[in-house]
Amino acid sequence: MRSPFNFVIMAQKRQHRRNYNEPGHAHELTFSCYQGFKFLKAERTCEWLVEAIDEARVELNFDLWAYVFMREHVHLIVRPGEAEYDIADIRKAIKAPVGSKAIKYLLENAPDWIPRITRKRGKKTERLFWQSGGGFDRNVIKPDTLMNMIDYIHMNPVRRGLCEKPEEWKWSSAAWYLGGGEVPIQVDPIPAEWLDDLE
Repeated sequence: MRSPFNFVIMAQKRQHRRNYNEPGHAHELTFSCYQGFKFLKAERTCEWLVEAIDEARVELNFDLWAYVFMREHVHLIVRPGEAEYDIADIRKAIKAPVGSKAIKYLLENAPDWIPRITRKRGKKTERLFWQSGGGFDRNVIKPDTLMNMIDYIHMNPVRRGLCEKPEEWKWSSAAWYLGGGEVPIQVDPIPAEWLDDLE
């Protein structure tokens, strides 16, 4: 018998903005936990996200140039390696495994959370870990824009008062940029052609 619940991780049919899948472009992706819940405050959830990014990176061939996991949202800067790609596929490959594991964990260990992540839409009942929709996707084509964006996302934990320096935030690539420190996910080097214009 089919379950009455449709476990929705993200609503692909409800894109709030168009994706621009341009060869060579980088993308700054931002997506949030459902209702702003601080699901990423848990170490296990961040570890699931690390695993999902690494697996998606291999499967869909994209570079990861920078990232920050906040408690209720994520910033990633990626550059697809294929001439033809769909950034929505990359987002889904990252978000879906995390959402599935998290919902399973809540069902088994914190069932009181289930009503809070359950939403009815017509005859469908959904359980959501991520906020519906594609989140925010900004194409990046200029080196100065890229570097400003990397600095901006790295400063997020500082602006929130979670740490004093960007490199102190564990779930960030800032330590790597500021001296090659240890980070949970190794970032890919930015190609020279993206940096030449900055000199």
